[in-house]
Formats: sequence, structure tokens, C-alpha cells
Amino acid sequence: MTLSAQEVAQLRVALQDAVVKCSERCLYQSSKWYAPDSSGCVNPEANARNRRAAELLNALPEPDDADQDVDLSDGKHTSPIYTPNPDPEEAALEAKELSKYLLAKSFFDCKEYDRCAAVFLPESLLSTVLASHSDSAGASAQKGKGKAKATDERPSHTGPLPKISQKSLFLALYAKFLSGEKRKNEESEMVMGPQDLGTVVNKQLLLVGRYLAAWFDERTTDDDEVLGSQGWLEYLYGMVLAKEKNDSKAMEFLIRSVHKYPMNWGCWLEMTSLISRVEELNRISRHCPQNIVSFMFHLHTSLELYQQSASLANNLEQLLAIFPTSSFLLTCNALLAYHAKDLMAAEQHFSRLLALHPHRLDSLDHYSNILYVLNLRPKLAFVAHLCSSVDKFRPESCVVIGNYYSLLSMHEKAVQYFRRALTLDRSCLSAWTLMGHEYVELKNTHAAIESYRRAVDVNRRDYRAWYGLGQTYEMLEMHTYSLWYYKKAAGLRPWDGKMWLAVGSCLQKMGRERDGIKALKRALLADAYYDVGSSFGSGGDLLGARGATGHMDPEILLQIAAMYDQLDEEEEAKAYMELCVAQEDGGAADVNLDESVMIHNDSPPGSDNGQQERDDNAGATEGTGVTAATSKARMWLARFAMRTGDYTTASRLATELCQDGVEVEEAKALVREIRSILESSSGGYHAVG
Repeated sequence: MTLSAQEVAQLRVALQDAVVKCSERCLYQSSKWYAPDSSGCVNPEANARNRRAAELLNALPEPDDADQDVDLSDGKHTSPIYTPNPDPEEAALEAKELSKYLLAKSFFDCKEYDRCAAVFLPESLLSTVLASHSDSAGASAQKGKGKAKATDERPSHTGPLPKISQKSLFLALYAKFLSGEKRKNEESEMVMGPQDLGTVVNKQLLLVGRYLAAWFDERTTDDDEVLGSQGWLEYLYGMVLAKEKNDSKAMEFLIRSVHKYPMNWGCWLEMTSLISRVEELNRISRHCPQNIVSFMFHLHTSLELYQQSASLANNLEQLLAIFPTSSFLLTCNALLAYHAKDLMAAEQHFSRLLALHPHRLDSLDHYSNILYVLNLRPKLAFVAHLCSSVDKFRPESCVVIGNYYSLLSMHEKAVQYFRRALTLDRSCLSAWTLMGHEYVELKNTHAAIESYRRAVDVNRRDYRAWYGLGQTYEMLEMHTYSLWYYKKAAGLRPWDGKMWLAVGSCLQKMGRERDGIKALKRALLADAYYDVGSSFGSGGDLLGARGATGHMDPEILLQIAAMYDQLDEEEEAKAYMELCVAQEDGGAADVNLDESVMIHNDSPPGSDNGQQERDDNAGATEGTGVTAATSKARMWLARFAMRTGDYTTASRLATELCQDGVEVEEAKALVREIRSILESSSGGYHAVG
């Protein structure tokens, strides 16, 4: 993707315009995405939803003098700091409201949200709007569906709404929305405390939603077009609908918003939060405007769905050619390697990003996960110290410090910092999941289950939380529950062998060997299964790192063979035992795994990335060497040879175990037994002769 000088100039003007328009509506984080650091938004969840804009603008290379002359030659280049409204009616309203708008914006900047909203929408006016729709709300409540929502049928209001410009209306209603979010956080109990049920809601959603519903009802024509709308109120209404779990209608309004104003990155992020599968992403992308921002949206959402492919990497390279120093794109590059299990490359990308932007804390929680798995304690200590010095009260800083204490096996201290992160932002996914891991280490299964459940409530795409729930219920020997959660994790990560190994092991414990064998064969198809985000360091995780590409894990092969043995299918068991032993020298597979491709019909649906993942050890060609699994397989084969009277093979295998094996004493006893049998049979033959 190569842009001409004129196209770069047009892109720069569009980005500058986006910075100003987002800032005018107090979407500071969306504004920051296009320009350098600006002050953060009040609400932590708003921080997560409405990020960044000037960063992208400053990632564009500066034009040389010749290009600058070309840009100015048409005489139409004006500073976007003045953003005149193209709609004359809206422009007149904005000019009339300028003094009130400046007052409201100053209240917003001082985080006095109710005062900000009251400048344009005093409580008396809002109560009138609510009263005019009380009949429809009451009818909905009588149907037994609980509380009335903004997603009820479009109400008919008694009179026209006050004449307010869309910019001022957005600011007032957005302030009301954030006021509800702030009060919700204040009313929430202590994180994971006895009264923390996670049921506190934003009480302003109903009011904001009804006002917007009335506004759209007033302006919607018979062909479902909204007259004069500029896209910002669609975005706000989409946020309200998403909060009320009306995902389909929320997506409809968000798509409308990006068609009217595609440079609002916060709207694209809201759309990402509603997408759970790759097929859904592809379907929605067809209904979106096609421009560079939608290109970034597709890239970002694919990474959120744990995708990693050559085409995705190529798209990222094209964007980096345009924005070579964009912190957002450099983070995407690191996360792409992270999802592909190339931990060393991901660490290098994050290290470069930190060198370029030493005060940027975004996504450093992912970096700390990588350093944790790689056991790079000095570097993790440095990052934790850096985060603390930049802003110790950012959720990302608390997660990084918590990971550092976890690496030191100070699990109580780690839990303290993860809870601190959640006090700052209850939607911090990493903190919920990692705190669940720490509670598992502390053997507090009840708290671990609650942490994982809250993580799933925040983001149902988080396969690590589903896997954690499965592992915790497995510790409690509740295998039916465990199997359901493992299958959910496997549905989200169908090419992660660790997920399918967990499913197969659970099925085996339930006595379902046939299904367990299918799941374990599916695990063999995965190229790697090292979970980079897990904190199960000292808990004795069953899963070791996968070997080189083209090799299979001896533990899985041994487990399959053992299940075939339980089914009294000795020939199949023998084939897999031999295959297990062959992995010592890097032996290739010679078995049919076709049936393993079919996922169980009762598996919950998930996102399929369609790509095998690569372990950070990929590229090696040697075998695994002698392991506990290969030694057990060799012992089984030796005993099988004994049962079938093949004493020569049995003696050879047992001797190999004595020379280089794990169960040496048992192997020596077997050698003595074989020798005794051979001597007795030889003596008996001579006696007969």
C-alpha cells in the first residue's frame, strides 16, 4: 500500500480534523489515537473504549518542502482547528450556543459531569422526557421482563425535543453517561469482597437511551434515514445499547455511525467488543465503509480474535509503511508474534516499542506476560519499576507489578496488585484472569472460579479464563463442568493443542476413551501448545513445551496408546507406543489422524483461526531424547513382546531402558526375568534332547 504525496496530505488533514472533532466532544482517548499524548478520560472503561488519534497523526512522516508546496498550491488548505459544520442549521445552533458549550466543556474537563449535562439538559427537562415515555416503559415492565430498557419499542413523545446542536447534545448526554459510570464505580463494593456481586449497573442508561430514542424517532424518515445526523449520536446510542446487551441493534447503530463519520476510532472499538467470531467479522466488514480506518479495524479485531496468518502480517506491513512509528501498529506487530507463540520475537517488538515510547503504558500488561513466561525476571523488574515511576495508579502498571510478584512466588502480594488494578478499572481483563491464576496457586478454588467468571463477563472471547475454569473444576473432580469449559476454550482456540489435550484428558477421566482419543489426535495436529498468558508456573502444569515442527508430543502419544490399551485394542496401542518411542530421534508420524479433524458436535461454537501455531522452538530438527513418556512406552512394548513370546525384542528394549531410561530398576528386573525364561527354555530343550 503506497500513498502519493497528495494522498498523504489528504490523510493528514483528515486525521487533524478527527483530533479536533473528537476533542470537541471530549472523546480524549479517540483524539489521542490520532495525535500525541493528551489527558486521559475520566472513566476507566471510557479509556478502554475511546482511545487514541493524534498518535497516528504524528506517525505520518513529515512531508518535504516539495510536497508541502503541492499541498498548498490549490489555496484550499485551511487549519482544521476551526471545524465549521457543513450543515448550515447545525452551524447556526453551534454559533448561538458557543458560550454555553465552552462552559459545559469546562465542567466536563473538571469531571463535573452532572453540571456539564445540566447546562443543556437540566433535570427538569430530562424528567419531562422520561415522563413522556412512561407509558411505553410501564407496558414493557408488565410483560415480566424486569427493568425497562432504552431498547424498548421506539416511544412516541408528546412534544418536540429542545433545539440543541448535535455537538452540544452529544456532550451533554455523554457527560450523563459517564456520570452513571462514575457513580456505578462508587457504589460497587470492594473487589472480590463478600458483597461484590458484580450486579451494579449504570442508572443513567435508561435516561440517555430514551432521550436518544426520542431524538432518532423525531428525525427518522419512512425509508429509515435520519435527517441531518452526523454519526456521533449513533455512536453514543450504540454504546448504550451494547451496555444493555442488545448487541444486534447496537451493531446496527455503530455501523451507521462509521458510515457518517469513519474517523471515530472509539466507534470501531465498540464494534470490536461486539464481535466474537471471524465469520462475524467478515460479514460485518462487508457493510462497513472501505478506507484506511476500516482496514485498521479489521486488523485490530483479527488480533482480538487471536488470529495470526501471513495475510494479516502483510496487511500490518502495509500500514507500517505509511505510519512507521505508530505505537498502535507497533503494538499490533508485537501482539501478532505473541498470538503466533513466537515469544522471543514478541519480546523484541515490545522492547523496541518501549524504547520509542518509554512513557506509554498501553499493552504493557501483555509484555509482562511474555517476560513472565520467558522467566526474564530482571527485565520484568525493570518494566515494573518503569510503570510505577510513570503512573503507579494505572491498571496496566498494577498488572505488571502483580506479574512480577507472581514470578517471585509471592502470590498474596500479586493478588493485592491485581485487585488494585480492578479497583481502578473493573473491566481490566488481564487482572481478572491473572488473579484467577494466583488463587489457583493459593488453592482458593472458590475465589479462582469467581475471578474467571468475572473475566468471562468482561470478554467472552478470553479463552484463558474458560481454560482456567476447566482446570479449576478438574481440581475439584467435577469433570462434567470441567469438560464443558475446556470445550469452550478449544472452540475459541481450535488450533491450540493444549486445549485439546485438556479435553482429551478430561474425557479419559470420565471413561469416554473413544472421544478422548479423537480429542488427543486433534491435539497432535496443533504445532504448539505453550500458553503464553498463563501464570501456572509452580503449580505443576501437565503440559510441557511442544517440540519442533513435524514432531509430536510423546506425552500425548503415550496417553492415546494407554486409552487404546484400556479398550483392548493392542495393535493400535502398540502403533502409538512405537510412535512415542520414535520421537526420541525425531521420528515422523505414520498413523491416520483424519478423524481427529472433526470437532465434537457438542463443542460450544468459537472462533476458528484456521492456522497452526508455531512454538518459539520451531526450526529445530532433533528429537526429544529419552523422556519419562518414551521410557514408559518402551517398557510397555517390552512387556508386550514378552506376552507375545518375542523375547529377543523384549530383551533389547529392556536393555535399552537399563542403559538410558527412567524406570531403570523395573527394567533390570525385566531383563532378569527374560534371561530366566530363556535359560529355562534352553535347559528344557536340552533335557528333552
